[in-house]
Amino acid sequence: MHTSPAHAAHHDEREIETLEDFDATVSARGTLAGYRVQAVDLTDRTRELLTTDTTRAVFLGCAMREEAAAKIRGDGALVFPPVPHLPFDPYRGHLYTPDDLFASLEQGYERTPDALAYDWFQRTKADGDIYASMLRAVHDDSISDALDELLRGARVVGVMGGHAMKRGTEAYAGAARLGRDLSRAGFTVATGGGPGAMEAANLGAYTAPYDDAVLDEACRLLAKAPSFTPSVTEWAQVAFEVRTRWPKGNHSVGIPTWFYGHEPPNSFASHIAKYFANATREDGLLARSNAGVVFLPGAAGTVQEIFDNATPNYYESRGEPTPMVLVDREHWTERLPTWPLLRALARERSMESRIALVDRIEEAPEALKRLCG
Repeated sequence: MHTSPAHAAHHDEREIETLEDFDATVSARGTLAGYRVQAVDLTDRTRELLTTDTTRAVFLGCAMREEAAAKIRGDGALVFPPVPHLPFDPYRGHLYTPDDLFASLEQGYERTPDALAYDWFQRTKADGDIYASMLRAVHDDSISDALDELLRGARVVGVMGGHAMKRGTEAYAGAARLGRDLSRAGFTVATGGGPGAMEAANLGAYTAPYDDAVLDEACRLLAKAPSFTPSVTEWAQVAFEVRTRWPKGNHSVGIPTWFYGHEPPNSFASHIAKYFANATREDGLLARSNAGVVFLPGAAGTVQEIFDNATPNYYESRGEPTPMVLVDREHWTERLPTWPLLRALARERSMESRIALVDRIEEAPEALKRLCG
């Protein structure tokens, strides 16, 4: 059951994102003219760069020796050198993994690339530096590009829900079972990539290849650190213990943001598209959920996501409306009466047959299947 999103081999054929790609292109084509080389360390490829045509090529954040850089500039190539002293690579060609973001966790969360990137964001946001905002924009665009490459051809179901849901609760276990069911049905699960309901859905997808008892056991282990407060370090370390014990998890996607810096990414999404700009992240998550979205009980953020999703469905601005399943009748009709408004919006439009309200989380996969029909 190891379903994976379409692999990044489908990317634009003129993009080179690994040293292997670089070597294969030079040897097969004998030219780099018009290519885009993204975040590849070319320090040991000076001979190839000196002897290969690089007309109209663009080198984004590639380390290289000065003589190579001078030659390719002479060819008319554009060279955007790596930016020193940054806690992230603005030109990165691939999404993050949990290991990337939580490197150095054993020294405490505050020493990880994730925490350092947030600190940099806070400092530079405050002083309004145009250079820093340009680096953030380039980074976020690189992330979007990598996300599109990863998800090409995949059937993606978004799972939305609040960050406050604690490990060890029945609600958390339910969200995890939902992620597992969707992953086993061949969908790629995508979440906002944070804690709570988002982590639960990514965890469920992760445990999909294992028998059902593994998810129950994983939930028990995770309950040792129910929340990312007071200690993100402990919260994350327990998750890595689960990953180490069951290392062959299934793929899923997390799309978090440094905008909510107090909220760390979860470690069960195999691919993490982390953004600086929350608006880009919100829209990107919903736009890529091409097989529908399941909304678990949440607060203001989840309400916003419901209507961010409803708007293109209402106007059909992205084509056919995609399924929307709201879970927990009481929550969405009484506590936060979002469902009546959604239903009123959908009336007599094609999205009317694409929305559903269910009582229990277990009913969500079946409702999705029905609405897709």
